[in-house]
Amino acid sequence: MTEQRPIAVLGGGSFGTAVANLLAENGHAVRQWMRDPEQAEAIRVNRENPRYLKGIKIHPAVEPVTDLLETLTACDLCFVALPSSALRSVLAPHAERLAGKLLVSLTKGIEAQTFKLMSEILEEIAPQARIGVLSGPNLAREVAEHALTATVVASEDEALCERVQAVLHGRTFRVYASNDRFGVELGGALKNVYAIIAGMAVALGMGENTKSMLITRALAEMTRFAVNQGANPMTFLGLAGVGDLIVTCSSPKSRNYQVGFALGQGLSLEDAVTRLGEVAEGVNTLKVLKAKAQEAGVYMPLVAGLHAILFEGRTLDQVIELLMRAEPKTDVDFISTSGFN
Repeated sequence: MTEQRPIAVLGGGSFGTAVANLLAENGHAVRQWMRDPEQAEAIRVNRENPRYLKGIKIHPAVEPVTDLLETLTACDLCFVALPSSALRSVLAPHAERLAGKLLVSLTKGIEAQTFKLMSEILEEIAPQARIGVLSGPNLAREVAEHALTATVVASEDEALCERVQAVLHGRTFRVYASNDRFGVELGGALKNVYAIIAGMAVALGMGENTKSMLITRALAEMTRFAVNQGANPMTFLGLAGVGDLIVTCSSPKSRNYQVGFALGQGLSLEDAVTRLGEVAEGVNTLKVLKAKAQEAGVYMPLVAGLHAILFEGRTLDQVIELLMRAEPKTDVDFISTSGFN
């Protein structure tokens, strides 16, 4: 059933564009808001977003717009795909217009000054809005190319989850639901850090055993932190946890993996990010995550190690050597070891 009112996608990046196309293909009118008038005009004329999804045709039902106030007025359901560093500044001036709206965050990041997740910022800006998040192993180009994909919509608001499932679920895109909004969103933010490590490991020619060890210890580490912060550990066995971690740590299409790979090739962090040409949320997340882990007393050796590489002059070889020398603890934190000798 087609929506009576258009659906908004806020942001002109790769994943926002892919989601806008999915919505349009499912029969919905879409207003895709972006800051840059030139980008909007290029999409309007050429039906392509060449900076972020070159070669992907934009559906005729996606209307690129630059008037945010008008977009928020016209739409009840808004998918928020803004960079984590810009979300607050873009939406806060329009807080009154957000009351009663369904706001679904697509952004996988953490605000540096507050350690707030994107949905928490939305909640703070618009306490009368209905909030959800979308997260999972969803590489934007593959979604846009109709590779079979699954995702998770998470909210305490069951009706919101059902609405998102109804508008996004399609022939190649499957949408599952969760009520652990915090855990789903935290998984999406944390995995970006470990994708940088994985990209470095590949560039340095490390073996498959090493990559497997890094991914599984990353899962243990991010789950340990998330549970400390109040998330459900079982969430990390799903799409937004291990699913997203696997794809982000193993695919050259992942932006954070690309940054790590460039670092492994010898580029500086600044040059690696410049070569990417897009936001790699993992770099920003790493700084705030290390500080938060220290404050909370959570053991996160991979996070500490990557921080040492990027900002303290260590090498990946040195970090892995320290990991290998550390005391081996239990494999899975949440399985009792009371029967061990």
